[in-house]
Amino acid sequence: MRRVDTSKRKKFDFLVIGSGMAGLSFALKVAGKGKVCIISKTKLDETNTSYAQGGISSVTYAPDNFEKHIQDTLTAGAGLCDPKVVRKVVEEAPGQIEELIRWGVRFDKDEKGNFDLHREGGHSENRILHHKDQTGYEIQRGLVQAVREHPEIEVLEDHFAVEIITQHHLGELVHRWRRDIECYGAYVLNRRTNSVETILSKVTLIATGGVGSVYQTTTNPSIATGDGIAMVYRAKGIVDNMEFIQFHPTSLYNPKDRPSFLITEAMRGFGGILKRRDGKKFMHKYDERECLAPRDIVARAIDNELKTTGDDYVYLDVTHKPKEEIKAHYPGIYEKCLSLGIDISKDYIPVVPAAHFSCGGIKVDEKARTSIGRLYAAGECSCTGLHGANRLASNSLLEGIVYADAAAKDAIEIVGASTFCKDIPEWNDEGTSHPEEMVLITQSQKEIEQIMNYYVGIVRSNLRLKRALDRLEIIYHETEDLYQRSTVSQRLCELRNSIQVGYLIIKMARQRKESRGLHYNSDYPDMIKLGS
Repeated sequence: MRRVDTSKRKKFDFLVIGSGMAGLSFALKVAGKGKVCIISKTKLDETNTSYAQGGISSVTYAPDNFEKHIQDTLTAGAGLCDPKVVRKVVEEAPGQIEELIRWGVRFDKDEKGNFDLHREGGHSENRILHHKDQTGYEIQRGLVQAVREHPEIEVLEDHFAVEIITQHHLGELVHRWRRDIECYGAYVLNRRTNSVETILSKVTLIATGGVGSVYQTTTNPSIATGDGIAMVYRAKGIVDNMEFIQFHPTSLYNPKDRPSFLITEAMRGFGGILKRRDGKKFMHKYDERECLAPRDIVARAIDNELKTTGDDYVYLDVTHKPKEEIKAHYPGIYEKCLSLGIDISKDYIPVVPAAHFSCGGIKVDEKARTSIGRLYAAGECSCTGLHGANRLASNSLLEGIVYADAAAKDAIEIVGASTFCKDIPEWNDEGTSHPEEMVLITQSQKEIEQIMNYYVGIVRSNLRLKRALDRLEIIYHETEDLYQRSTVSQRLCELRNSIQVGYLIIKMARQRKESRGLHYNSDYPDMIKLGS
């Protein structure tokens, strides 16, 4: 490989790949302990965090308590949660909420000055802190402002991580982590110059968010292509539980929208009732908790009703609630629906399930350490053991900040004793040229989305999964051939990552010979009672 003048390379003590809640909070926590760099493939405010409507869960007032929150989480997770992790996250929640508030994040309060807590599906108490129906946006706003005002954090927007830089150390114990692979930074595409830069770091955090854009119908932004998960897997890191893809039961039915507009689960906690297009309620047939059952049950119930009736959507009805309360609590939803001619104080809301959240990802320990030395992961791209087979509503933002905190504390301890790796080759793009047929990339991405939607969705079967794998393998070989001949582009890299993530979802779904939580295989319908 060609070499470069290493003196021109960027070097940071802490490199953060991703700019959602986990990445930004980690950066704020380690700032002051070394040079910090955040890379964002678009802008700081374009993340999955920004799209989170419902809120963040935390035990706040009696009669709620930690044991209730823990039990609700374990119940939703269908027996696959790590109880120690659940307890850790639940008990650390109040302290992390206080830190968010210190950073400038605002949560709604009632007329007495107490937090206005919502309740969502699977929760036994009101424990969801929120900012109207735009909680994620408010959290992102507060964190972005704090990051931009911090003099020791450098932000590189429009920079896309192509690969993490790793080296194998076979036969020896590396650092205190006892890993035979270490991460030394990342190769990063500068979208403004179309060149791949080498960024070296002593510690790297992957916080790249979710995978929703591998599905045709999703609430995730188009940037949610599983980049961090794919990079770590290619670097021989451990990825786990990818079969558990959560479909949000209620996204607004509007085929022109991508991503699908989310109708927060808090609307069902508020009293919203799911009905078929003929106006009949149906959730009582599926679960005694009816519309407040966990998401996996509600999504499958809606899916079954649509297949039974042949309808394209069901309704969510909040017309029995006072109009002023609806507008006060859900102004974003009210205005969005009104723009489509739907007055939700008078009209039912047409909704369908949409890919929403990945419960699996990069396997981490209790300190957010991956199987690769010097590399941490936090947020939706990680697999901590909190969610098990099904995420409890509003636990995701909480998980992100708790594990960002764990990563920061551990990273601060090791960064002083760490050094930069000098023997890193330049990115090798010899023999490549600009891809002339973007239509190939676009069409392949659409095919992946269709494959995942139709064959690896809410209900799966052995035959569907095999067909999905066979179709995906063809696209994989075509794309790898194109990648070897082309200079790096973000669209091409995202396509590769989508294929990798799709493969991992299918592979792990085929390995699971049961139905559990979010993974329902019609060939094994009775193995686990869902939602229990």
